[in-house]
Amino acid sequence: MTNQTISPSLEPMPPGDKPSRHSFDLVEALGKLARVQVFQIVLVLAAICLVFSIMAPGSFPEWGNIRQIIQNVSILAVLGIGMTFVIVTSGIDLSVGSVLVFSGVVSAKTMAAIGGDGWGVAAVGIVVALGCGLCWGLLNGFLIGKANVPPLIVTLGTLGGALGLSQVITGGVDIRDVPPVLVDTIGYGNFPATTIPLISSIALVLVVIFGIVLHRTKFGLYTFAVGSKEQSARRVGIKVDMHLVKVYALSGTLAGFAGILSLSQYGTTAIAGQSQTNLNVIAAVVIGGTSLFGGIGTMFGTVVGLFIPAVLQNGFVIVGVQPFWQQVAVGAVLIAAVYFDQRRRDAASRGQSPSSLKKLWSRSP
Repeated sequence: MTNQTISPSLEPMPPGDKPSRHSFDLVEALGKLARVQVFQIVLVLAAICLVFSIMAPGSFPEWGNIRQIIQNVSILAVLGIGMTFVIVTSGIDLSVGSVLVFSGVVSAKTMAAIGGDGWGVAAVGIVVALGCGLCWGLLNGFLIGKANVPPLIVTLGTLGGALGLSQVITGGVDIRDVPPVLVDTIGYGNFPATTIPLISSIALVLVVIFGIVLHRTKFGLYTFAVGSKEQSARRVGIKVDMHLVKVYALSGTLAGFAGILSLSQYGTTAIAGQSQTNLNVIAAVVIGGTSLFGGIGTMFGTVVGLFIPAVLQNGFVIVGVQPFWQQVAVGAVLIAAVYFDQRRRDAASRGQSPSSLKKLWSRSP
């Protein structure tokens, strides 16, 4: 009897029988994506837009209305940039709304004193607004970084100080003498050859620039390091106190720039109209996935978070619902965002692997 050796078949395996060790699992990838907080917020925003589009198909999805929403978000987006940096360091800045008002008031007073309505006067006003914001930001930064006063206390104090000085300077009466070139060009002008608001284009450029700074530069890396573990950041040689000064100076400067944008859009100062601005910006940044505990955040998430209250307010007005419900809805989303952030941190502390964009496309070894 002859022994026969059975050799393995060299025929290719059917497609369904191929090893799947390194294959890309679309269902698993989508499942991971669905657990990423920024993606969840995008879905929430899309759902809100869909509901309002169904309820008001003839008005909400029109470009004119969408343009208005984009324009309304622009000033808050500039404030949100600085707030993202601050909250990533596990800090808070309650003063941005008041700094916006103060910078606008001093800028308007300066331009009125110089006289004229050309770009020369407007340029002086822009520099003055930026300078005012920078000074308030440096004050916040030195008190927090050098004097070790808690950010909540410092910025609560400068909130009252900036707003009070604005009222002292103006006597509580808004200034309406704004150069027309600012209103006609920045406030209501469009980007050349488009119908996109120029003020929104400016905000978008700043978001892109500082998004790159946050995620692709040493300054951004230090910001995340300080927020993740301050003591560890000190041990690796980061000058935490000076970095905090720079972060709050950035936040103040952007609030000053937002002041000149507000002057351009409304043609007047807004002494009594910014009381909820700081809370709205903080809520939007946190809703967008930036952790109040520091060390986590994205500029893209902040932008998405800013659009949620803006779309809610716009949609409620169109469908005839009292806009006061906007605050209720935003509050609910904010609490949910903080809750899920806390759960994510708890899971990480227990050694579990939280979902992240970094691991989304990774393959098993």
